[in-house]
Amino acid sequence: MCRSERSERKGVVIAMGLKALSGSRVEKLKSSMMTSRSRMKLWMIRATTSVLLWTCIVQLTALGEMWGPRVLKGWPSCFSQDSSAAAAALDDKMAWSAPPQVLPPKRVYKNNGYLMVSCNGGLNQMRAAICDMVAIARYLNVTLIVPELDKTSFWADPSEFEDIFDVDHFITSLRDEVRILKELPPRLKKRVEQGVFYSMPPISWSDISYYRNQILPLIRKYKVVHLNRTDARLANNGQPLEIQKLRCRVNFSALRFTSQIEELGRRVIRLLRQNGPFLVLHLRYEMDMLAFSGCTQGCNKDEVEELTRMRYAYPWWKEKIINSDLKRKDGLCPLTPEETALILRALDIDRNIQIYIAAGEIYGGDRRMASLAAAYPRLVRKETLLESSDLRFFQNHSSQMAALDYLVSLESDIFVPTYDGNMAKVVEGHRRFLGFKKTILLDRRFLVDLIDQYSKGSLSWDDLSSAVKESHRDRMGIPTNRFVIPDRPKEEDYFYANPQECLQPSLSSYEPLSSSFL
Repeated sequence: MCRSERSERKGVVIAMGLKALSGSRVEKLKSSMMTSRSRMKLWMIRATTSVLLWTCIVQLTALGEMWGPRVLKGWPSCFSQDSSAAAAALDDKMAWSAPPQVLPPKRVYKNNGYLMVSCNGGLNQMRAAICDMVAIARYLNVTLIVPELDKTSFWADPSEFEDIFDVDHFITSLRDEVRILKELPPRLKKRVEQGVFYSMPPISWSDISYYRNQILPLIRKYKVVHLNRTDARLANNGQPLEIQKLRCRVNFSALRFTSQIEELGRRVIRLLRQNGPFLVLHLRYEMDMLAFSGCTQGCNKDEVEELTRMRYAYPWWKEKIINSDLKRKDGLCPLTPEETALILRALDIDRNIQIYIAAGEIYGGDRRMASLAAAYPRLVRKETLLESSDLRFFQNHSSQMAALDYLVSLESDIFVPTYDGNMAKVVEGHRRFLGFKKTILLDRRFLVDLIDQYSKGSLSWDDLSSAVKESHRDRMGIPTNRFVIPDRPKEEDYFYANPQECLQPSLSSYEPLSSSFL
């Protein structure tokens, strides 16, 4: 009995223990489930909050530069030692901020193939060529690969397209006209790497029908065609209005410089504006220009020999034997710095105006610049306005340096080119587009004759000045029609110097010479 009772009691104790243990586990399990649910709710709240925050940030970013500088990056620091400078910088950013970009809808079309292009020449020659190639690609219904820039010419600039231009803006802003890719699709890229594609230079000054009849069949056959030269490959005149307007759209809207170049350009312009109005002088008197043209007016014997050696060193410069004096009298040479100083004075340009030299290194240095510096002591260059550290990324990149000069030239009160090269022409056309901003187009053939008469003493200063002003009264970038010479495109007016199809004629910005420079 005693053993039995003990066993029963022991069994009861064990059962009670097991029951208690089971209850404890249940409670723990319930507690664990409650904790997991709480954690899950907390995680869901955090995730939802993060999504909402990121959505807000994306929406704010989508508003573009209108809100970006103020909300995200524009407020001056509390720790700034010069709050007024920070405020000025903010004002500058706000003043130059672009409106929010609304992407155009993509144009859907049957793709006839892919067009690759390698541009040749300097920045502005390549700029015009890119505009032409976009128009051609659009007309042929092909896909354009982002153009390759020239790296083998005299300037040897290693810059890629995206180092100079905003490549994403270029692609997206034109997507309602033509499909542009940064590179070929992998399958076609491999074929090109293996050399399976067609490469050729198109005929200069060709009508758009040439590309439809000659180039398009090649693209359809080979799928990829590479145009290895692009300078002046589309005619100035006789093209469909849609083609002309697209060339303008690319030039004035799609080809935007990188933010780094744009920002530095704005800084130079702000520094100039702080000291009043300024004139940009495109003094095309660098060594390569003189060697190429054979123009040696004012050069000594050693310099003439050096320029001649350089001309013979470049086989693609076809003209080797050049009569400098004859070429100058025909108006085919850039004005020298000394001649330029004389003409600016004859035009009654205020001697106290700032003159920004938009050029590379002037051949002959200070010796050749002495007359101009004496006549106009406020000569400046980007190298004198900016710190060397500001330009360190631009050194040995002539196209990027030229891009800075391009921006400053567009914003100047007066633009004066001493030679009608590619930069002079493209800037002239862009300034027309911006409202026919004052551009003095020098008649070099007429001017050198006047200068020679004055130098010989057969023409007085007053007569020289009067003749210069009178002859340039209508050479100020005012509205005019392009001069067309059938079958002689090199001698007629360049499309990009006067894109009349894209301009709004207005004489409101034109002021007579006699009242604008005194």
